[in-house]
Formats: sequence, C-alpha cells, structure tokens
Amino acid sequence: MSKHRRDPDLVRAYVRTGGRTRASRSVDLVTLVVAAQDPTPGASPDARRVLNVCSRHAALSLAEVAAYLDLPPSVVKIVVSDLLDSGHLVNPTPADYVPEVALLEEVLNGLRALAV
Repeated sequence: MSKHRRDPDLVRAYVRTGGRTRASRSVDLVTLVVAAQDPTPGASPDARRVLNVCSRHAALSLAEVAAYLDLPPSVVKIVVSDLLDSGHLVNPTPADYVPEVALLEEVLNGLRALAV
C-alpha cells in the first residue's frame, strides 16, 4: 500500500483567495487587463505574480493570466478583481468603442417592438 503524499507547494484555492468564492466585480475569462501600478509591499504573492506577468505583456485575458501562472481561473478572477478595485490593474476600453446614441435608440426601439 502506498502512502498518500502531499505536494508541499500545494496551496488550496480558498487559502489563496482568503476564503472568498466570488469576485467583487463582474469579470470573465475573456476580460482584458493591463498593469497600471507596481505592487504594494503588502500585496499577496498571487497578486504580485499577476502584476508581474501583466507588466511583461500587453493586455492579457484572465484565461491567459491563469495559464501563464498555472493557477485555477476561479482564483485568478478573484485576485484580478481585487487588483482592479485597487487600481493596480485596468481594463482597457478602446476610445472609439462608445456606441452612438442613434444606434442605441434603434436597438431600444427594436426591443420594445419585440415586447409588444
């Protein structure tokens, strides 16, 4: 019979996230993030690793960050959410992405027509 070995480098997901299971904001695996600030001295090891990988690349999706760091996506969502809240990461939005008011009104009118 073999003994069950534990990986000494294994840190459970709930330890990495402080017991939290949900991110403080809505982020998904395709959300793009860019490093905006260096990590603060009190940042967690995972937060420092996320900021390090984001600072070496242009905008990365959460899925890419999770793959680079070999972390579960659920953990990365929570860590990235915290870093977005603190201003260490930003979610880049193209300046020309703002939809025109006329287009939004047409969509709204179309939805109203469907509801009738």
